[in-house]
Amino acid sequence: MKVKDIATPFYVVYENRIERNLKLISDVSRRADIKIIMAFKANAMWKTFPIVAKYCKAFTASSLNELRLGLEYLGSDAHSYCPAYTDQTIDEYLEGSTHLTFNSISQWERFAGRLQDYNRANPDKRVSPGLRVNPKCSVIETDLYNPALPGSRFGASAAQLTTFPDGIEGLHFHALCESTSYDLEKVLEAFEDQFGHLLDKIKWVNMGGGHLMTREGYDTDHLVKLLKSFKKRHAGIEVILEPGSAFMWRTGDLITSVVDTIENDGIKTAIVDVSFACHMPDTLEMPYQPAISESVEADSSKPTYRLGGNSCLSGDYMGDWSFDKPLKAGDRLTLEDMNHYTTVKTTMFNGISHPAIVLASSEEADDCRILREFTYEDYKNRMC
Repeated sequence: MKVKDIATPFYVVYENRIERNLKLISDVSRRADIKIIMAFKANAMWKTFPIVAKYCKAFTASSLNELRLGLEYLGSDAHSYCPAYTDQTIDEYLEGSTHLTFNSISQWERFAGRLQDYNRANPDKRVSPGLRVNPKCSVIETDLYNPALPGSRFGASAAQLTTFPDGIEGLHFHALCESTSYDLEKVLEAFEDQFGHLLDKIKWVNMGGGHLMTREGYDTDHLVKLLKSFKKRHAGIEVILEPGSAFMWRTGDLITSVVDTIENDGIKTAIVDVSFACHMPDTLEMPYQPAISESVEADSSKPTYRLGGNSCLSGDYMGDWSFDKPLKAGDRLTLEDMNHYTTVKTTMFNGISHPAIVLASSEEADDCRILREFTYEDYKNRMC
């Protein structure tokens, strides 16, 4: 079966693109002598994990469901971080994690005894505790994704760490979002300025996610140099990176069809069989306009359209795109780069059917297979 033979709408993920990213990430890990682990918040498509596991079996989890999924399909090297653990969740986090990062000093003080009791009872499965810190260095323009905003709920500030908590073995900071190595350099400078005096007390530093090393133009040589320099200044500390988008960057698309075209007030809209709100929520949250393979450079002299989603939300549209010829019902469009932070954030608002998920070995192959199709029962079973 070929991609062109599958009825829309569907997400298609390409194995060769995943392998390309994994090879680059593995090369950076080897050259910099650091650990790079996968963050599930950007991708939880577990039927692709056998591909990931050939290069990376360590992962980061921010919920019990992510932790369970990682332990079932990747491995046992689980680095967990949750903004707030509870009496109902902490024991399962301890049982499943190798590293457990606390968001605040009060969270550590509340559960330090439970963690220490667990480690005494399980010396062969001990959990290494860490503390998230906030270097208060903003390099992200979109507030929705900026954990370093004033008043942030994430991490302890330097002012709150006049006394370093006894028992903490690692520090974790996360201040990037699809960022460059030069952004990391700024954040790392702030981190060392504020928390450098604590680094001789710990075993590891987790530099969080947002390292988009698989994006075209990313300076991986600079990243490696930066990380090696940090390790040289702080000998003996393990460095961990946990990118999300980088693993699945440009590995999949969303294939949709035009179902109608309308015009009002001089604006042409092509209504498609997917929804920005339901199937591409990041495009509205960021916001950003995805590329369409079949479109051309914006040109008002050519047929130009908004795309309208098929939900009843008034704002479920985006545009504009230009095309060489007018769109008509039945035309297929390829919304590019719709794997990371897409399938994990979809909804069934309005009861809109969820696109199928397809796996193909490459763009040219005729061996693609449908991993999952969604039905009325999927929508019904989310309700009660």
